[in-house]
Amino acid sequence: MKKLMFTTALALVSSAAAQADTVVVVTSFPQDLTNPFKAAFEAAHPEHTLEVVSRNTNASVAYLQETRSSNTTDLFWASAPDAFEVLKSEGLLANVGISVDGIPDSVGGYPINDPDGYYYGFAASGYGIMYNTRYVAANDLPVAQEWDDLMRAEYNGHVAMSSPSRSGTTHLTVETLLQGDGWEEGWAKWKWIAGNMNTVTERSFGVPDAVNSGSTGFGIVIDFFGLASNASGFPVELVYPSLTAIVPANIGIVENAPNAQGAQDFVEFVLSPEGQQVLLNPAIMRLPVNPEVYEDVPEGFPNPFSEDFAPGAIAFDVDISGARYNLVNSMFDVMITYRLNDLRAAVAAVQAAEAVHADSDNAEALELIAEARALVEALPITEEESLDPAFAGVFQISRRSADVAVVGRQAEVEQAWDGFTVANYAKAKELADRAAAMR
Repeated sequence: MKKLMFTTALALVSSAAAQADTVVVVTSFPQDLTNPFKAAFEAAHPEHTLEVVSRNTNASVAYLQETRSSNTTDLFWASAPDAFEVLKSEGLLANVGISVDGIPDSVGGYPINDPDGYYYGFAASGYGIMYNTRYVAANDLPVAQEWDDLMRAEYNGHVAMSSPSRSGTTHLTVETLLQGDGWEEGWAKWKWIAGNMNTVTERSFGVPDAVNSGSTGFGIVIDFFGLASNASGFPVELVYPSLTAIVPANIGIVENAPNAQGAQDFVEFVLSPEGQQVLLNPAIMRLPVNPEVYEDVPEGFPNPFSEDFAPGAIAFDVDISGARYNLVNSMFDVMITYRLNDLRAAVAAVQAAEAVHADSDNAEALELIAEARALVEALPITEEESLDPAFAGVFQISRRSADVAVVGRQAEVEQAWDGFTVANYAKAKELADRAAAMR
């Protein structure tokens, strides 16, 4: 009898397993986020099993482009709305009617869901400065409140960020300053901030890891990294600078998804009150897009729907960002990531010269410093060129690896940019050193 009962139970388990179908999602999110959602979704929908394929945003976009004719993916799940715009424009996302009851049309002036119905916002995100309180105290540093603060000499060697070509969220942060401050001033800020960096990480989570461990003092991050680290007990805090953008992290169903129903079930679960509550997991700490969830959140938890949340947030233009997505990533890598040592040397030289001549009336020295600054800030192209579809279209690759080479016209342009950049940084250092020697 016991043997019969065991056999029957085993048959039921096997039958249930056979009935469960797989929903495949490609995502840039870490397991700290995906695992709680996988557990909650499979508990609510035992007929489905969620399979998570981890790739960074740019690699995910490339993967979906490359597998268009033999698609095995049901969902794309990431933070960067401009990446979704790229997939939408190429016909790689499905237009499926999803219930969005209880979710407002916008947050911070930005549409939560794609107006055309190709992707949906499930969490709001701001961008800011994460810092280690113990590191700040040990190094006697003031807390950086604004992007401009991180440009100052006292922060030299104390800042980290990731490369936008490896992180969609970092790309949004870079583009936020380019839109909010303007093309020339925005790039100038990134160069002076980068000159104070001790590292540019390959993945976005490398920045909070460095701040959490005290390897660096300040990290430029998407807000949930700072919020989750704080909730997990690390000695860190998060500051939203006046200039930020509030944009949704998104999810969309891939065109010709093998399991379209399972994909729709997962999207609807993520947007449901139950799914939105998962965002408050201490390991996640992302901002829900359903205002009702904020009725029961931890004390001090940011509410992007409140009037005092990031009052200076810009109206982020996803069309501009999408139009020059790869170009901006390439410019950052050529001018900053791959020439970080040259940039740091030039910035340090300018900072040293400015310290020598802080109260100086030496006109020649001050002129040399001004010229050195201009050389550091010089750009190889104008904003108009960045928005020229014919020129921006040259840039097809924004993620480098051993098996992905930049070729053709993009390689030619980047080589010219590199020569321009190296010469300018070297000349800036030379001029600044000359100025510093003028006592």
